[in-house]
Amino acid sequence: MRLTNKSTIMNKNTISRRTILLFSKFIFFLGIFGTKDTLGKNHLGKNNMGNNLSLKLKKGYGDGSNGQIHYRYVDSNKKDKLPLVCLHPSPISSIVYDNWLLEMGKDRSAIAPDTPGYGGSYTPNEPPKIEDLADSMIAFFDYLGLDQVDIMGYHTGSLTSADLALRYPDRIRKIIMISAPIFNEKIINEYSKRIYNPAPSFVDILDQTSKNIKEKGKDMFRDVPTDDRYADFSIERIRHYRTSNWGFRAAFAYNLKETLPKIEQPILILNPEDDLWELTPQAKPFLNNGHIHDLPGWTHGHLDAYTQEMAVIVRDFLDN
Repeated sequence: MRLTNKSTIMNKNTISRRTILLFSKFIFFLGIFGTKDTLGKNHLGKNNMGNNLSLKLKKGYGDGSNGQIHYRYVDSNKKDKLPLVCLHPSPISSIVYDNWLLEMGKDRSAIAPDTPGYGGSYTPNEPPKIEDLADSMIAFFDYLGLDQVDIMGYHTGSLTSADLALRYPDRIRKIIMISAPIFNEKIINEYSKRIYNPAPSFVDILDQTSKNIKEKGKDMFRDVPTDDRYADFSIERIRHYRTSNWGFRAAFAYNLKETLPKIEQPILILNPEDDLWELTPQAKPFLNNGHIHDLPGWTHGHLDAYTQEMAVIVRDFLDN
């Protein structure tokens, strides 16, 4: 009789433990699926900013106009400033903003999406125009619940930022452009053969990248502080060999001269000494409400090499 009671008790305990274990697993998986929502809609919006107490660079996926947008972000616990959205140059990705997001995330939420065709974002069926990239970003803002943001663009991202400010003025408060190239017909004709040719093969892009590194070293990327970081950039460029020319096509087809005078929001154009150093000052006559800040000696990689110095300039513009 005692054995029976003991066995019954053991069975009950076993069942109880199994029930608890199964219930725990259920809660665990429920938590995983619940997390998808916090990493999705509105997690960086005005109603949910500041849930994270420690600064961490995170990644997520959101919806664009025609597919998923991959993005990096730092969700600040500060709620009194607008989020800063950073658009990358082509043919790299939001990887260029890793350290920058951690810096700017100290006092505002900072987000860097991969534009369509680059990084982890969807690849459109055909090369997008700057306007297409801007529309996709608006859909992405809607997904995140971002009613209004400050925008920062770098090269191709600068043009997309300008187009966003022009066509969606209620969504963009201030604009920061790292370079603002005014392309003339001579430059467009010079580069058109290269950018409209079919994309290079994977072998060709490997050979070209290897040759450039051996002959020129970091060249225009000499401000990239470490070889590991430079390798990250190089691999990202190789990764997008099929769409490597798309950003350039969009940039050369976009008329920034017509856009800038129509933008009423404040614009800060940063002009590092990179491949657009001489073209950017030509934007000055077309600025309605902005100015150009030259950064002599700085080139690609400055967001890593001069993070603090850049942050002082940008915060002064955004917060005053």
